Amino acid sequence: MRVITIEGPGVVSLRTEPPVELEPGCVRVRTIYSGVSAGTELTAYRGTNPYLSRRWDSEHRLFTEGQTHSYPLAGWGYQEVGEVVEAAPDVGGPPIGSLVWGVWGHRAEAVLPADKVAGHVLPPGADPLTGVFARVGAIALNAVHAADVHLGDEVAIFGQGVIGLLATRLAVLSGAGVVAADVIPARLELARRFGAAEAFDVRCGSVAEFVRKRVEGTDLAIELSGTNQGLHEAIRTVRRGGRVVAAGFYQGDGIGLRLGEEFHHNQVQLVSSQIGGVATWLANRWDVERLQRTFMDLALKGEVDTGALVSHVVGADRAAEAFELLDRRPAEVLQLVFRFGEEP
Repeated sequence: MRVITIEGPGVVSLRTEPPVELEPGCVRVRTIYSGVSAGTELTAYRGTNPYLSRRWDSEHRLFTEGQTHSYPLAGWGYQEVGEVVEAAPDVGGPPIGSLVWGVWGHRAEAVLPADKVAGHVLPPGADPLTGVFARVGAIALNAVHAADVHLGDEVAIFGQGVIGLLATRLAVLSGAGVVAADVIPARLELARRFGAAEAFDVRCGSVAEFVRKRVEGTDLAIELSGTNQGLHEAIRTVRRGGRVVAAGFYQGDGIGLRLGEEFHHNQVQLVSSQIGGVATWLANRWDVERLQRTFMDLALKGEVDTGALVSHVVGADRAAEAFELLDRRPAEVLQLVFRFGEEP
């Protein structure tokens, strides 16, 4: 069984693993497509992920001295689509031949609990590539929920990569007017197609100053570039008492954040959003599973055009080349997908 493995910083290989034994209550899924979450996976590829240099104490929810993960990292990636090819005798569904989406990493097959994928079956005729967006779509929806968007709100969304573009579309569907900010013209044009009222190239100046030429500031900002500069500008952009959702994966020290300026003087709310959980005030009604299913319902109904986000589909045997492309020429890539097998 083939599995994409990050051997160390900048080094990727395609290893083989023995097949996993099929256990009671489980199905065997053969991978067709596996999507790359560029932000998270590049931290592993570059060696900057905090799990590689700090130990995550899940009981106390603290990073401490030590390591959580170490190289080699086999099968990272968390947005896959595959075909059910075998089921344990005690499994009633999903039926063999079903296409399902889920999380099992960049590997050719996986044995999964049947009840975990029973609600993840793609309907007949659906584009299988839609399934690789379930997790990133949930991340975007989680950020929009954390922003607490209301009809008529103005929202600035920093970073128009895959998750930023999905957040733009979901905020528009929630009734917000969106100012999309990025440095790549093609992504800004796509943000307009996704419903952004305005698209601003941050190379041309300050988003905050652009916004404040006509209004006091946006009500909300969602930061998805994962840069300290983007987070600082998001703080500058919201009005007094506005909310900023920090949903990017920030690396290293917070150089560039000047918290004694607008953050302090404008009493800005700063909220973190991460797919490990939902906004605390929604925890009794929402969970990650509901986020994923809600997003997939929207995508399958055509409310979100996930197909417009796929820029590269490459064979798993080209994984090293693909990661090098993501690392060195990120502006050329939007959603990269590994292909493990042909559609049935």
